[in-house]
Amino acid sequence: MSIKIKEVLTNSDRKKFVNLQYELYKGQKNWVPPLKNGELHYLQPEHNPAFKYNDIKFYLAEKDGKVVGRIGAAISPAYNEKTGKKYVRIVKPEFIDDAEVVDALFKTVEDFGREKGMELCHGPLGFSNLDTQGLLIEGFDELQSIASVYHLPYYKEHFERLGYVKENDWVEFRLKLEEGVIKKGMRATELIKKRYGFETIHFTSVAEMKDKAPLVFKILNEAFAVLPYVVELNEEMQKYYIAKYFDVLNPKFVKAVKKGDEIVGFIIAVPSLSLAMQKANGHLFPFGFRHIMKARKQNNVADLFLTGVAKKNQNEGVAVILFGEMQKAIWDNGIREFETTGVFEENKEVINNWKNYEHRQHKRRRCYVKSL
Repeated sequence: MSIKIKEVLTNSDRKKFVNLQYELYKGQKNWVPPLKNGELHYLQPEHNPAFKYNDIKFYLAEKDGKVVGRIGAAISPAYNEKTGKKYVRIVKPEFIDDAEVVDALFKTVEDFGREKGMELCHGPLGFSNLDTQGLLIEGFDELQSIASVYHLPYYKEHFERLGYVKENDWVEFRLKLEEGVIKKGMRATELIKKRYGFETIHFTSVAEMKDKAPLVFKILNEAFAVLPYVVELNEEMQKYYIAKYFDVLNPKFVKAVKKGDEIVGFIIAVPSLSLAMQKANGHLFPFGFRHIMKARKQNNVADLFLTGVAKKNQNEGVAVILFGEMQKAIWDNGIREFETTGVFEENKEVINNWKNYEHRQHKRRRCYVKSL
């Protein structure tokens, strides 16, 4: 039977879009279910301001009356202006292992791009670099971090069968902490503080973090501007991400560095929520909230989310202070391992830092690209 492609226009369609992932990954022990309400809000223009700044469509694929695939298409005018190229993005693709289904989904995105004058199609990507990005191509036997992605192995085969090639790879690492590393890091931290007059900001509440959030986003916009897939986040998008993420942060694992009254760097980590999110299975209530709150306080693994340093201070050791302080916070709270989020494989400066730890590169995800 032929495949029917349907644009997602109603809340009923959006629920089908979200629920497909739960059907496809049922029984996958390393997949971490996202919260369903958060996924629904991501698809709704009234909740997600990204719809104001991007040209966005979402689609379902149906076969024999059943939803068997989904995909999104997005054009970011800001990113295309930044790069001087005409890209359409593949967003949140999920599908059964059926070439007919996959072909229909990808053709829909590619045709949308061509109609809009686009010349390249790439992804999987979100609307900004704070959304999940990339397709998992290595590490299927590793538990997903909530800041990363999980996909079934056959996804990669379909991307490449359709002529998509590597554009960029992110690599992820698992690192073990040791007391000697902590002490060495703190010695370096104190020396750099003394030399440059830096101070560490230790947060004690979510409200305090939110108060400083605009300064953090100012640094993020500046420090990440040169990276692929990044566009500047305006005030409305900043408020969206603050509301989405900041309430789950534990203030113990958010650090900032200041010089005088100016914040010049930040680092954010989260005690791993992966197992808690699996128990929640997409729902905060009645018990998911309890699992998540417990994981925020008691854990043996931390996920390193974001680090940013003001451009003018990037050669003054601010990153050393941030990592030194975060390592100590992790260690003092009984955590002995942490995971990095994706780092571009060309970023040797960051990757070389991991040589100080017992470490392994355990996951890889890829952004693919194809000429239209």
